[in-house]
Amino acid sequence: MRKPWIVGVLVAVVLLGACGDPESGPEAAPPPDVPRASVTTHQRAPASPDTGTSAPAKAPTVLYLGDSLAMEAQKVLGQELRRDVRATYTSAPYSGTTLCDYLEGTGERSLVPVADKAAALVRRLRPDFVVLQFWGNAWGYTPCMDGITYDASPDKYFQRYTADMKRLADQISAAGDARIVWVSQGPDPITPDRVRRVNALYEKQAAGSGDLVADAGKAVSAAGARYSWVQYLPCTAYERAHGEYCTQPGRDRTALHRDDDYLHFCLAPTTSKPKPCPVRSPGILRISQEITRVIRENR
Repeated sequence: MRKPWIVGVLVAVVLLGACGDPESGPEAAPPPDVPRASVTTHQRAPASPDTGTSAPAKAPTVLYLGDSLAMEAQKVLGQELRRDVRATYTSAPYSGTTLCDYLEGTGERSLVPVADKAAALVRRLRPDFVVLQFWGNAWGYTPCMDGITYDASPDKYFQRYTADMKRLADQISAAGDARIVWVSQGPDPITPDRVRRVNALYEKQAAGSGDLVADAGKAVSAAGARYSWVQYLPCTAYERAHGEYCTQPGRDRTALHRDDDYLHFCLAPTTSKPKPCPVRSPGILRISQEITRVIRENR
């Protein structure tokens, strides 16, 4: 009875491997032009001597790490953060990774090079926020999972994931003063309960440590059905105002996923050379706007 699940996993493994870039280093170049979610200005508003208005919040430094979901979203998130909160931004995602790949001490068993480990980047860049977006590697794609998979042993998988979350958070905290933002994931049609439990782990970790959670997964879920996978959602007001983001205006709905990829949000085909998403994709923008909102409200 597991055949459909296994087929779905094999498809996802291929897609994950095609959407990340193990050879790429941290990305900090300006992104391509994508419409903003709201009109903002880079000019500081002067404080009023009569009212005692406080000075504007400090522009944050943000580091973005993760798997292929972060790889495809990294340029759009950078654009949103730069325009909304004037952030200094660096991203270093790697395909097929999970939390243990960014741990120092994993060596050759990791898909992330030593220089791009989370703590190493925090020591070098001194960010105010470290945004972590991981779907939750469930099939042992990366060697650092030691062959632990969700299908073979869910309990062991979640125990390991919990331990890796704590280790990674501790390493980041020891390296600097950054605040972690855990990005919750959207629905998964193959293992919906797994994603629900992974997101619950993010919430628990944040609640116990003062970290933050950006519920980006909710932004790509149907109203009232947080963990029911959908390919299309009704267009938002912003998407209606920017037609390229409302992919089916006649039906007032927009595409989150391609027909051949239930996991990723980039509407361009995957390529053998992984890269950030090259086309405007509503799901990616929705996710990026939610992450940006959380940072804006907590800087």
